[in-house]
Amino acid sequence: MVDELMELYPQPGARRRLEGTYLAEDIHTLGTPARPFVYANFVTSLDGRIALATGADDASHVPRDLTSPRDFRLFQELQAHADCLVTHSGYLRALAQGSLGDILQVGLSSRARDIGEWRQAHGLTHQPAVVIVSRSLDFPLPPSLARHGQPVHIITGDDAPPAGVDYWQEQGYPVISSGPGALVDGAFVARTVGDLGYRRLYLLTGPRMLASTLADGVLSRLYLTLNHRILGGEAFHTPAFGTELGDSGRLRMRSLHYDPGPPEATGQWFAAFETRPPAPGPRTNG
Repeated sequence: MVDELMELYPQPGARRRLEGTYLAEDIHTLGTPARPFVYANFVTSLDGRIALATGADDASHVPRDLTSPRDFRLFQELQAHADCLVTHSGYLRALAQGSLGDILQVGLSSRARDIGEWRQAHGLTHQPAVVIVSRSLDFPLPPSLARHGQPVHIITGDDAPPAGVDYWQEQGYPVISSGPGALVDGAFVARTVGDLGYRRLYLLTGPRMLASTLADGVLSRLYLTLNHRILGGEAFHTPAFGTELGDSGRLRMRSLHYDPGPPEATGQWFAAFETRPPAPGPRTNG
């Protein structure tokens, strides 16, 4: 395996080891409770697929060939910067069913131990807190969260089932309502997580939340792995879903690296994009 990336932007031709590429980012120094640094990461095919439908129940899966240990390494390096992970009930149900792995902790495996050591060396908590965004409040909590002492907060809408709200509060987990409606928007998530004292939010959510954080002007940075293959398919998910984004979807390139991968691989790009800074103005809680 060629453990080296070629930088294409901003310094074309420079080479560096894959390990440490995203640990070298500045994320752990950014963000305040008043304006948290919100970032996300997706892996896509050249035709923009992040997942394909698996059947009539509208379930989906990430094709095995779309992901790689090299991409996952950089996913974990980004995770190391966060003091709060934002996930959703669909992931927690899939985790309980065994169809997805547990990605709610940092630097626990032997291959990622250096990532955990980097996190501790930079004064971050042993593990990040977890915020769960859920309309239904129908999800199990993985035992790993309690085992590693991770604070858990739940955000839902006013339309959430009262029985679900009561259940989680009785279990000792705060349930925060985003107001009328079933959907929770990105601005509310960022504001609420900031009010809880967190500074860096890593979104482990789906296309709807990415679109909402872009539309609301709270996404700070987007990381994309573009796998050099075309998946096709008639039913699929893309990184963003919802209303048209217009100018809020305009991004600026921050960095671009080419990863040739193992000899049998087709290669991939690791790209990072900055969003445009929000217009100046007072922060409100409305």
